[in-house]
Amino acid sequence: MYPIQVNLDAGEQASIRVAFGEAMVELGRENPNVVALTADLCAAVQLGPFKKEFPERYYNFGCAEQTMYGCAAGMATCGMIPFAITFACFSSMRACEQVRTDIAYPRLGVKVVGTHGGVTQGVAGTTHHATEDIAIMRSMANMAILVPADAVEVRHAVYAAAAFEGPLYLRIGRADEPVVYRQEDYGFELGKGVLLRNGGDVAVIATGQMVHAALVAADQLARDSIGVRVINIHTIKPLDTEIVKKAAFETSLIVTIEDHNIIGGLGSAVAETIAGAGVGVKVLPLGLPDIYAAIGDPEDLFRKYGMTVDGITKTIRQALPA
Repeated sequence: MYPIQVNLDAGEQASIRVAFGEAMVELGRENPNVVALTADLCAAVQLGPFKKEFPERYYNFGCAEQTMYGCAAGMATCGMIPFAITFACFSSMRACEQVRTDIAYPRLGVKVVGTHGGVTQGVAGTTHHATEDIAIMRSMANMAILVPADAVEVRHAVYAAAAFEGPLYLRIGRADEPVVYRQEDYGFELGKGVLLRNGGDVAVIATGQMVHAALVAADQLARDSIGVRVINIHTIKPLDTEIVKKAAFETSLIVTIEDHNIIGGLGSAVAETIAGAGVGVKVLPLGLPDIYAAIGDPEDLFRKYGMTVDGITKTIRQALPA
């Protein structure tokens, strides 16, 4: 019995984008300083309910992401709490200079929200895949990064983002995603990883929707007496280095998994932490290799690049001594 109740049914799913939109309305009711900005993507980023209830606090900039983030910076200097929302590929690349120079550099409290993260845009192709966004945002000084695992966690992330004093990147997916948490109040805290399963053989450190796959893989491997520790890293920056180092000291293998390029994201952050601690443990990153993803359904792409339950179990079985 674990203190945090989780769901292992892959068929039980909920939209993290819808939950984000609902959380924005709830937050807006509680805090009149919260404003929402988007770049002609009201429906896609689920801001319709916010627009309807708070039309005077909703701003549509059209296809002008750079202008949107510049204006969000100005709003932050006037006491507002701006959530500036667009696709993750646009927030991290099309408006990269404005996010860096107008928001991160002066340490302004803009909440940069990137939806449709990773390869969840699927058939839209490389132009709309966001597989470098975490690496880009992580390299910016002052920028915090949140990647919630499911619809339950995104509500916590929205409130944590609003309370955070400084720039923050909130990254979410596109479609319905597996439900991870059975309980609403499980102890979410910005900057702290969540231990979901304990185990002494391997630690799987996951983020975003890959957390559910890690849990199911751990359950399968437990049948063969392989103890898998599962850690949800919802805050990639600042990283919970203590939970990572503890896993490195107490297990013989670390596997990271993320819907992102293996360069510069969660895997890199974990490897840097372990190397800095001087721990002699192997780190195997799962995610998109150093390529641009193929075009296809997201689930097919996850299978192609090993970002699945089978990918995790295969990696662990091959790495552990027979």
